[in-house]
Amino acid sequence: MLRIRGAVHSTRPDTVAAEEPLEIRLAGTPLAVTMRTPGDDFDLVHGFLATEAVIGSADDVAGLRYCNSVDEDGRNTYNVVDVDLAPGVEPPDTALDRNFYTSSSCGVCGKASIDAIRTKTRHDVAGDDVRLPLPTLLALPDRLRAAQQVFDKTGGLHAAGLFTADGELVALREDVGRHNAVDKVVGDAVRGGRLPLSGHVLMVSGRASFELTQKAAMAGIPVLAAVSAPSSLAVELAADVGITLVGFLRGDGCNVYTRTERIALPE
Repeated sequence: MLRIRGAVHSTRPDTVAAEEPLEIRLAGTPLAVTMRTPGDDFDLVHGFLATEAVIGSADDVAGLRYCNSVDEDGRNTYNVVDVDLAPGVEPPDTALDRNFYTSSSCGVCGKASIDAIRTKTRHDVAGDDVRLPLPTLLALPDRLRAAQQVFDKTGGLHAAGLFTADGELVALREDVGRHNAVDKVVGDAVRGGRLPLSGHVLMVSGRASFELTQKAAMAGIPVLAAVSAPSSLAVELAADVGITLVGFLRGDGCNVYTRTERIALPE
């Protein structure tokens, strides 16, 4: 690449974040295509299915496998995952009001309307009585950044970190897509039988969108914190389901938009 820094021009190798499509199938029938960073694909699939209300726990998945998706040289690309739902688990009807195509930049592309994506959570997020000390909250961005590995090489990945109310990092995933990173974190919890994620904080490296707020609700996460701005729909949804939504979390400040009583302020 050509590196330009003011009057200084140089050529050097660079590392960029990988982005490839992943097709998710249910019993051989295509369900979704998402652009993602390869890695933790089974976590991504479990998290996607959980946050789209297809499954409620790992018990709802009877099996999953990589399909034979080959490139022009006949090598498996590992870009197709086929899922078998457990007996009694109803597959979604994709013919009615939604199109499950997603991308790395927007997880709700193609969905028909706001009503179609306001998926009802199975968990009592509003009833979660977690209390988060303000110093712990303010420390989360640095802890998230310190745990990122691929970002240090590429500078081009989003991160999602799951923390306890004491600030302990439980899981971290990176991806070119903000929603994919969150799905990977949730999928890790689904596979470990840890849903709902009561008493936890989800910290994301970008902005707080409607979809990320929905995913937090579907996983039973009571606090969602972002280093950038929330959207108006994210604030509205957080208020509806009882999530504490924190934006502009950086340095020594932040904005708490909903359920402010969960943040324990110094005397």
